[in-house]
Amino acid sequence: MKACHFCTNNIRAIDYRDIETLKKFLDPYARILKHKRSGVCQKHQRQLALAIKHARFLALLPFVSR
Repeated sequence: MKACHFCTNNIRAIDYRDIETLKKFLDPYARILKHKRSGVCQKHQRQLALAIKHARFLALLPFVSR
């Protein structure tokens, strides 16, 4: 099992404006990766999903790709 990206880098809050970090947790179809695939802990997975949804709503990330 992978170590959580946010726990290991000591990142407290996930920022919806940090697009490059959020893109790492999307698949080629712009869907959010499951926590088993991404290696993120449950706590940060919930925060990550909210940040991605917030960024999509503000048109910083696409809803669908390809």
